[in-house]
Amino acid sequence: MTIAKQLPSDRQTMLFSATMPEEIRKLAKNILKDPVQVTLSLAKPADGITQQAYICHEAQKIGIIKDIFSKESAERVILFVSKKSKVREVATALRRMGLNVGEMHSDLTQGERDEMMFLYKSRKIDLLVATDILARGIDIDDIRIVINFDVPRDCDDYIHRIGRTARAGSKGRAITFVSEDDQEFFGRIEEFIEQSVTKMEVPSELGDAPA
Repeated sequence: MTIAKQLPSDRQTMLFSATMPEEIRKLAKNILKDPVQVTLSLAKPADGITQQAYICHEAQKIGIIKDIFSKESAERVILFVSKKSKVREVATALRRMGLNVGEMHSDLTQGERDEMMFLYKSRKIDLLVATDILARGIDIDDIRIVINFDVPRDCDDYIHRIGRTARAGSKGRAITFVSEDDQEFFGRIEEFIEQSVTKMEVPSELGDAPA
C-alpha cells in the first residue's frame, strides 16, 4: 500500500498471486480498478500422497505425534503450523520428546533460513516445524511425511503444503490434525480435492476425540 500511494491514479496494475486468501483479496480491492480476474486451473494432490486425518482436540495433537513416532522414524518430516508464534511452542514440545527438531519462520534472517535448510538437507535435523514460508519454492525430493498441525484456511495452501512430499514420482504421506474449530475448513478442503480423506483413530490413551 505504501508503494501504491506513490503511484499515479491513471495507471495499469496487474496483480499475480499463487493463492487468493482474504488478505490478498482486500489488497486487490484497494489497489485495482474494475479488474478482470484470470484463474489458472488449480492443482490437485499428487497420486503418490497418502492422505490421513485425525479428528482431535487441540490438546491431543502432541500426543498423537508421540504415538506416530513411537512406531516409525521421525526423519524427513515437515510439520506446518498456522502462526510463527506457535513454531517455537510446538518445536519445544517435540524436543522434550527427544526429537531432533529445527524451526523455520519469517522472523529468521535469510542467513538463518539458509543455515536451517542446509542442516535439514544434510540430515542433521530430522523434523522441521514451519509456517507456510516453507510450503512453496523449496527443492527437497525425499520428504517422507508432511503434518498439518493446524488446518490451513486456504485450500491452495493445503495443496502446496502436502505437495512437499511425493515429489519426482515418489511416495509420501500427509497427516492433518482437525480440531473442532477446524472441521468446517477441512470439509471445504475435502470438497476442493474431491475426495474424503481417511480418518485415523486417536489413540485411546489420549481420551475421547470430537465427533
